[in-house]
Amino acid sequence: MQLLSVHVGQPTAVQVGARQVVSGIRKHALPGRVGVTAAGLDGDHVMNRKHHGGPDQAVYVYTREDYAHWEAALGRPLEPGTFGENLLVGGLESAGVSIGERFRVGAVLLEVTASRIPCATLGARMGDAGFVGRFAAARRPGFYARVLEGGDVGAGDPVTREAGPAGAPTVVDTFDLWFAPRPPREELERWLAYPLAVRLRRGVEELLAAQDRPSPTSSPLV
Repeated sequence: MQLLSVHVGQPTAVQVGARQVVSGIRKHALPGRVGVTAAGLDGDHVMNRKHHGGPDQAVYVYTREDYAHWEAALGRPLEPGTFGENLLVGGLESAGVSIGERFRVGAVLLEVTASRIPCATLGARMGDAGFVGRFAAARRPGFYARVLEGGDVGAGDPVTREAGPAGAPTVVDTFDLWFAPRPPREELERWLAYPLAVRLRRGVEELLAAQDRPSPTSSPLV
């Protein structure tokens, strides 16, 4: 595996439906070496910190193999950085990567924490409001990672993969969670044993709490 390119985003106005938002999703490739810390890549701007960024989602990784799928599906080439990724890696498909797996990228050590969940900003970036549904159906989400060891990275760096904890959910498992009508309780409980991103952990805990509440059709006397 190899790091193909490194991207950061500057604040840019994006039209999302009837409103305009400022986003860092439009990322451009940087030449040379780029510093990576627990906060993410030097020079990368994350605007919506409610859903993006933070130490558990410091780096977003997408793959050349996932790009190949989209280029075939859309019938056109796509510029690296189109999906808002920080690191574009070749030799890997994102869906089968497990939570807790580690990737050594040059001097940097990353730990996988969550899948990317599509939002309306991605649809605006692609010029297609329906793209969120297409992204969900394709199940090629890419993954977020925390930075365990900082350093610098650059295109051409080797990427090595270290096994994570046995039995951990895959990236696509956590992706599918957000679209499942009622995920199995025992599966959700099991996931809490793994190093999930804080937002994903909170989401799992909220789903478990919701399953404990009576359904709206239940009698309050039962």
